Amino acid sequence: MENTLTQKELAIVDLSAAVARGDQTALANALNTGFDAGLTLNEAKELVGQLYAYCGFPRALNAAATLMKVAAEKKPAEGRVPNPPPAGKTLEFGTANQTKLCGAPVKGALFDFHPQLDEYLKAHLFGDIFARDNLDWRTREIATVAALAARPETEPQMKAHIAIAKNNGVTDAQAAEIVARVRRPSDPSRLPADWSPIPVGQPNDEYAKYFIGRSYLHKLTLDQVPAFGVTFEPGCRNNWHIHHAKTGGGQILIVTAGEGYYQEWGKPARRIRKGDTVNIPAEIKHWHGAAPDCWFQHIALEVPGTEQSNEWLEAVDEKAYTEATK
Repeated sequence: MENTLTQKELAIVDLSAAVARGDQTALANALNTGFDAGLTLNEAKELVGQLYAYCGFPRALNAAATLMKVAAEKKPAEGRVPNPPPAGKTLEFGTANQTKLCGAPVKGALFDFHPQLDEYLKAHLFGDIFARDNLDWRTREIATVAALAARPETEPQMKAHIAIAKNNGVTDAQAAEIVARVRRPSDPSRLPADWSPIPVGQPNDEYAKYFIGRSYLHKLTLDQVPAFGVTFEPGCRNNWHIHHAKTGGGQILIVTAGEGYYQEWGKPARRIRKGDTVNIPAEIKHWHGAAPDCWFQHIALEVPGTEQSNEWLEAVDEKAYTEATK
């Protein structure tokens, strides 16, 4: 088995972390990426349903509302529904499932002290939920580890589920990849005060559907030459897109902080750093965004022209991004 997660699995990691954090923008991005990578609607429903057990009903219900909205726009494949549960009592086959997942019967002083929780885990989590067979246990554990990694108070449970995940086909490298991806820096307030002369701005929610990852927008001016400061969290990038114009047009990027990448269709990506300038002619298909390991910011200047418009195209998926940023 490869030591890297697939694009679909990475989307599941992002989805699960977003549900755990209650971040609906990040969840919508992860769903769009996942659906493009082959995630079905019923698989997404299954993940949200499972994660209520780790994140609570309020966050799962909010996530279900986001899923319903994204699915209405994206219209992903339905996928299959689970088969009927095994015959017998959920406590019995849930206990059997728990033993298989963990590789041994689960016992401990805590469960002796609080047998009600032990019963809920066996009958409901490992019976009602893990008995649903339209997601395999490896995938369920990828989602569980990601959700628990997103919340610092669940560190002990995350470590326990990493062991369970490894017992169900997740490698050491893949487990490390899940945790590193979930815990990469994502809070712009942690950036040094002198990181950039341009403010980070506000979450770029209006255009979030055209980005993988979170970006922030600061309006500099709309007079003469419109200019915006755009900040990207590590790994964030916009979709392939084209600036159309009958005459003139295009865009100029001036890098003000961090490191990122710019790529034109059919050409290798170019790493860009503070002080670099990128001239983007009209009608050129391209994308730009942060490097995987650091924040990135640029000023975007709209070059004047006639009959201008922007055409947003396909996302830069994880495979293409990884290849471009090697």
